[in-house]
Amino acid sequence: MDINKLSSREAMGLSNTFSLSKKDNLSSLFEALRGYERIKLLDIVENVSYDILHRYVAGRLLAISGDSRISTLNPMMMDIPESEVRIGINESHIDHVMKCFPDIGLKREWILKETPSFSIEINAFRCSKYLVTNQDFRVFLDDTKYEELPSSWEFGIYPEYKSNSPVYSVSFSAASEYVKWLSLKTNRKFRLLTEYEWEYMASGPVNKEFPWGNTLLYNNANTLESGFLTSTPVGIFTEGNSPFGICDVAGNVEEYVSCDYKPYSNSQYIHDDIALELGNYKVCRGGSFTRYLDLARCSRRHGAYPKDIYVIGFRVAEDI
Repeated sequence: MDINKLSSREAMGLSNTFSLSKKDNLSSLFEALRGYERIKLLDIVENVSYDILHRYVAGRLLAISGDSRISTLNPMMMDIPESEVRIGINESHIDHVMKCFPDIGLKREWILKETPSFSIEINAFRCSKYLVTNQDFRVFLDDTKYEELPSSWEFGIYPEYKSNSPVYSVSFSAASEYVKWLSLKTNRKFRLLTEYEWEYMASGPVNKEFPWGNTLLYNNANTLESGFLTSTPVGIFTEGNSPFGICDVAGNVEEYVSCDYKPYSNSQYIHDDIALELGNYKVCRGGSFTRYLDLARCSRRHGAYPKDIYVIGFRVAEDI
């Protein structure tokens, strides 16, 4: 199976006929929560005491009423300490990965890009708890008049009901301009994460397979397995937070990092479908609502292949 030769629905394991997603048939839950005060919705949206549907509905209601977690010019930043960390996997681990995901068209060469594993010193930095949201990107566009609208905004119209969901389907150039703008507006040193910083932030210092550990847990992230089939309000998949408290690392939308793809030391350049289509390309990390959990592995290296199911957003880092 060649994923990039399939239609988007086929690649997502969907039939050509209509099918429900987890977000359908929630009218009674919306009715139950819509009278809640904002402070109560804020208590629910990242609270593991509530099931994921309650958190989703609370997040959607906050998108309309105003989500105080989102502060464009003062994003919530988490401290990541300096450390010597392991990056990547050993080639002997590839067979394990392939066995975990046998029926989704995974290619061995894609996982080979993660080898060999190596140690590196990473300086302390700060990382935004949340992905850059539609609301954040709207503020940027309104202030700068930057001439690129996210293709995920239908007809380029701002989706207010998704204000606190991550912006996606923007170019790397737009992401870069956003962090430059944010730095100038705040007189702070914002930037995109490097690839190694991202992996450390996602897995912690012990090189875990997923942010939560080494177990396949299909309800810890907004990937295809979760059944939402859309971007979700940031932070609602609390069980999937990274060891540093960073949200949506393993799902929702993929994330640009600042680095071009290149092979790790003593490894070969992988001329896979992304490289053949794009040539030199920026690495993307993390999973998304359009892809299976394999893409949410902390060491997985990806890129913005020009197809609708590749939904790419970003988050910000800050020098200390």
